[in-house]
Amino acid sequence: MKQVAQRPRDGTVTVHDVPRPALQPGWVLVANRYSLLSAGTERTKVELGRKNLLEKARTRPDLVRKVVDKARVEGVGAAVATVRDRLNALAPIGYSSAGVVLEIGEGVEGLAPGGRVACAGEGWATHAEVVSVPKSMTARVPDDVDLADATYATVGAIALHGVRRSAVNVGEWIGVVGLGLVGQLAARIAAAAGCGVIGIDLDSAAVELARTGGALAFERTDATLEAAVRHATGGLGLDAVLVCAAASTNDPLELAARIARDRGRIVVVGDVPVSVDRALLYRKELELLLSRSYGPGRYDRDYEERGRDLPAGYVRWTEQRNLQAFVDLVASGKVDPAPLTTQRFPVQRAAEAYALLTNPDPKERPFGILLEYEADSVGSARRVRGTPTRRPHRAGSMRIGVVGVGSFARGTLLPALADAGVTFAAVASQGGLSAEDAAARFGFERAADSADEIFADDAIDAVVIATRHSNHASLTAAALRAGKATFVEKPLALNENGLAEVEDALTDDNLLMVGFNRRFAPLVERLRSAIATAPERVVAVRVNAGPLEDDHWLHDSEEGGGRLLGESCHFVDLVSDLVGSRIVAAHALAVPQPQRPLECSDAFTVVLRCADGSVGSVVYSGGGDPRLPKERIEAFGGGVSAVLDDYRRLELYAGGKRQVIKGHQDKGHRRQILHFVKAVRGEVAAPFASSYIDSTRATLALAESLRTGMPVSPAATED
Repeated sequence: MKQVAQRPRDGTVTVHDVPRPALQPGWVLVANRYSLLSAGTERTKVELGRKNLLEKARTRPDLVRKVVDKARVEGVGAAVATVRDRLNALAPIGYSSAGVVLEIGEGVEGLAPGGRVACAGEGWATHAEVVSVPKSMTARVPDDVDLADATYATVGAIALHGVRRSAVNVGEWIGVVGLGLVGQLAARIAAAAGCGVIGIDLDSAAVELARTGGALAFERTDATLEAAVRHATGGLGLDAVLVCAAASTNDPLELAARIARDRGRIVVVGDVPVSVDRALLYRKELELLLSRSYGPGRYDRDYEERGRDLPAGYVRWTEQRNLQAFVDLVASGKVDPAPLTTQRFPVQRAAEAYALLTNPDPKERPFGILLEYEADSVGSARRVRGTPTRRPHRAGSMRIGVVGVGSFARGTLLPALADAGVTFAAVASQGGLSAEDAAARFGFERAADSADEIFADDAIDAVVIATRHSNHASLTAAALRAGKATFVEKPLALNENGLAEVEDALTDDNLLMVGFNRRFAPLVERLRSAIATAPERVVAVRVNAGPLEDDHWLHDSEEGGGRLLGESCHFVDLVSDLVGSRIVAAHALAVPQPQRPLECSDAFTVVLRCADGSVGSVVYSGGGDPRLPKERIEAFGGGVSAVLDDYRRLELYAGGKRQVIKGHQDKGHRRQILHFVKAVRGEVAAPFASSYIDSTRATLALAESLRTGMPVSPAATED
């Protein structure tokens, strides 16, 4: 299928043939008929992409702070590599579309294949022939509504939520400052609700378009503007003002304060600085409100991605209900978005459409630009590919399939695999575009439609799985059942059922490695050798992990598993590996954190006992200062003391002497990948899969310990 993408490095917009996105439970697969380019939002993306790196940094200081924090925790090299990867990776664009349902995921109710829907959401309702969208981000489109008009539902929901936030009533006057698409629709919605509307914009074409929609409209430079507002409102001023402009100054907000009535309301919908002379607000006792996108539920992963609705008795107008309400307004004829469409382009000419945003025709300002998709360009069947190219196997050759190509895979795993001399055969991803991008950047022979396609390909020797955590166990089990040597990023599983599925699929002939890379760090190997013969060993690990945003996917118990299961599995495995003995008892205590299950806390301590009597501990915190190095390991036993700081510096104390070993930070990623490749080729022995399963089961036991407050004994795994 065709999909439009942007390269953040330079803002270039291109069209690509990519695999169709995967369908997941609670989601809907939709064949787009139209998608909308908003002259405001989309132009901002293009202009940001065209800025140089310094200008990008000035525009997005929030991202700069994240890069600085990453550099403090993981080093400058890792931060630079991440930035470079993000700038070079293709990014999907678009957030408003409409089309026909192809398939529905498990648990979806109220929709069926063949139904017509409007779709919303950045990263979901993209410019692509087929999109995968959460059911909560769709609205049913009646047969008598043109899908081209329904394509405006996302922008319409933004406008509708802004009008709702203003709390205007029938007969009141509302102002709209900024008459782009959102402002135009807000003016029409307010008029349909029985309000008087005054629109204001810098552009004469926008003003004229608002007038055709029933508003009194003025250019910002019109000297009679404020007098006209007083005249229209009987001297009172506007009951409410929506600021829908995008501006770098606070002029739109100050204008809104001047033309609002005493105790009126100002609602900020657009991207403007929220700063205004206090005296303007104070004298009139104005209310200043912000409007959050489409409405309640926005940015709530449970609502948007998992379909956990908010009861109408408590939250009458959620973002999905706003989407549906806008479509219903169009169906009733009360709002007509058709006049806002100024240009249409087939998706193949998307680059021309985007060029209009930054270099508009001076005779015709673009407002709504529609990309069109042919009705027969996609069907319910999967796309047909040619027979995969099968190269003859050479002695020592190895063909790799990769499932999941997020930033870690692109920045760490794929370069390490390339250095190990493998042949990149096929790559698959949830969305499709990232797979096509990785195929082009790393030289894969093809982008596959799905993980199943890779597992079924007899010409592929080994599989690397680097998806989000929730899929690791099921994909690993499927790869093992297909007879593939398998490398899966940590964690191996998020629950006992997933781990059992992997164990059931694992046979003596399978090769399984898990991304517990710390085992392979050069200085960890030196540390292991130093304490190998000690009769009693104590290992203490301190992790200053740094904070994550509250809504980060790793904090999600279902998708990421929390930082205990998702990250501390590294250190549980490290303790077991350093002493060479499996864990037989585990106890954990965590600091409770608001609105998060206890096992998803990012502040906890762990105590471990191994079968040989050795003990270990892990102290993990996401609340420390990132200037402190991230990881410190101390080990004791047999007259030896050792301290390893962030895999850069190892101090060994023995016999009254001190030895210091320094090096560049190396956490063992490349050495582990090389070991995996050599093991598949038969050049070295693979680590026992049972050790990975034991470490995973011990980590799962720690999660159970957090829930019960009691020590837990993980069951033994047979070799």
